Amino acid sequence: MQTTEKYDRVARFLHWLIVLLVCAQFVLGWTMPDVHRDTRPVGLISAHIVVGTALLAAMLCRLAWRLTHRPPPADISRLLRIVSSLTQFALYALLLIVPLLGWINASSRGWAVTLLYAIPLPGLSPAGSTFGHEMGDVHGVLAWALFAFICLHIVGAMMHFFVFRDRIAQRMAPW
Repeated sequence: MQTTEKYDRVARFLHWLIVLLVCAQFVLGWTMPDVHRDTRPVGLISAHIVVGTALLAAMLCRLAWRLTHRPPPADISRLLRIVSSLTQFALYALLLIVPLLGWINASSRGWAVTLLYAIPLPGLSPAGSTFGHEMGDVHGVLAWALFAFICLHIVGAMMHFFVFRDRIAQRMAPW
């Protein structure tokens, strides 16, 4: 099988932008201090919030682009198509849900959430909200689920590149 048609430039740009933002988020999330009752959103925590809102904005653009532009056809087996579709759905869902839960949690702490330190965003839960605080815990758990699906996605791409040699992985190559 030799699939050679690439995703369009916008889809590839958004994909790799999201990769960079997700990498930054995991580094920030792993290195920032733990968030407690009196924690202030400064330093790495502030950066984590800003990168998270940028990631959410990029994902909304990616979702809009995907809904209005068909991906190139993939000449793969039915089983691989099902696994690919389920993995892609999980990635899209988690890349939208995880930042939203972080935003809900930040709002419940009374923290200002902005897009790129410039555009103020509304609170998604009232300050002091128990629900909002609990969503912070869910945010952390689902971030690990996201990490697992990203690993699955990378393994799949490597399988296509090194084992199947079917050029599926090259469709999203940045060049």
